[in-house]
Amino acid sequence: MIKSARLLVAVALAAATATACGSAEGAAPGGPEVLELRYQGSVGAVTFPELAEDLGYLGPIKLRWIGNTISGPQDIQAAATGQTDFGGAFNGAIVKLVAAGAPITSMIGYYGSDEGSYIGYYVAQDAPIRGPRDLIGKKIGVNTLGAHLEAVLKEYLKRGGLTPEEIKQVELVVVPPVNTEQALRQGQIDVAALSGILRDKALERGGIRPLFKDIDLFGPFTAGSVVMTDRFVAENPGTTRTFVTAFAKAVHWTQTHTREEVVARYKAIIAKRGRSEDSSAVGFWKSSGVVGEGGVIDPQEFQTWIDWLEREGEIPPGKVKATDLYTNEFNPYATPGGAS
Repeated sequence: MIKSARLLVAVALAAATATACGSAEGAAPGGPEVLELRYQGSVGAVTFPELAEDLGYLGPIKLRWIGNTISGPQDIQAAATGQTDFGGAFNGAIVKLVAAGAPITSMIGYYGSDEGSYIGYYVAQDAPIRGPRDLIGKKIGVNTLGAHLEAVLKEYLKRGGLTPEEIKQVELVVVPPVNTEQALRQGQIDVAALSGILRDKALERGGIRPLFKDIDLFGPFTAGSVVMTDRFVAENPGTTRTFVTAFAKAVHWTQTHTREEVVARYKAIIAKRGRSEDSSAVGFWKSSGVVGEGGVIDPQEFQTWIDWLEREGEIPPGKVKATDLYTNEFNPYATPGGAS
């Protein structure tokens, strides 16, 4: 994982020599310097920037979709290499990149876990697994290593009293999310980490039961943030403020409107953009999981993962401070009355 982080740092530093595209000729002082932002989307889903644009919050700034992302780390790499202007990832992954020297800053929270949206760890209904110690020697299916699912699982094991040596005996198996339920039912893994529509459909079919949820350990929490390179922010403060403000208003819109309104809007956006997608997945939307009003970042959302990474030996103790990783400067909800 550190090797990957170093690679991303290298490409991010290389990207620092590039100039932003889409600059506006004679942009008004204090206004957006760049009027086009390149980004990656997600198949059958709507991102907050896409919602912000549809609601008219982005003003003169237009989004240019260049394709769909396959993971948080890939999305960050695209931003670091200059293929896109922003990207989102799990906060723990951001901690590692900054610790390795990546010139990026988290601007706003974009996903998380609450009672409506959470990561659940499931076992077969008749499995003898009832607690942390029962996982020694067992296989746990996760979507990727070194990210949200692994961090939560290891915290569960640690709180359950397992020693570092015992935790090493719990095997993590990378399984594509769409295949995780099947792998559990066929006995290829003993525990499946599931979320969203895949979790809900698996529960509808029955035969599995929850072992624990990430919110059982941490309560509701924002788990990931959208980042921009420090160079882009420094050279385009007006664009950055407009973008983050619009993003924050879109987050707040989902936090203050009914589930039915959000789902209807998302389906309409997917239909209008014409990418030949199935919009049925957004019908299972329950919440964004973002805890802070308008995506305002709390330092604990990074400190939790700093502590975990230090404990795991992935970053040196004291290498990174939570307050060095993010800024709420551009988010109007960080100031009372600032979003009015």
